[in-house]
Amino acid sequence: MSEGLKAVETSVSAWRMALGNRAIDSHLVFHSDQGIQYACTEFQNQFKDLPVTQSMSRKGNCWDNVVAESFFKSFKSELVNQTRFKTRAAARLATFEYIEGWYNRQRKHST
Repeated sequence: MSEGLKAVETSVSAWRMALGNRAIDSHLVFHSDQGIQYACTEFQNQFKDLPVTQSMSRKGNCWDNVVAESFFKSFKSELVNQTRFKTRAAARLATFEYIEGWYNRQRKHST
C-alpha cells in the first residue's frame, strides 16, 4: 500500500473514530492543510449529510496551521520522542491518553 493510501485510510479512520466519540452538536469547521489525505474525495465524502465545512490552509502559508503545528510540536516532544512503543496498540492508547487525559484537559493553552 502506498504512503498516500495509508494516509487516506488513517485520516478516514480517525475521523470516524472522532464521530463515534463525540457528536457534532452544531456547525463544525474542519481545518487542515492541503495534504492528499484531506483533499481526496474519500475523505471529503465523510462530511456528506453533516453540518461540517471543510477549510484548508492556503498553499505555502504556515500561519494557517499554527495551532495544529503547535499541538504536533508538543505531542512529539512530550510523548512521541520520549517513548518507544512496543505495539501499535500501545502507541494508540498512549496517544489517546495524552490528548484526552492531558493535552485537552490539563495542559495550559495559549490559543
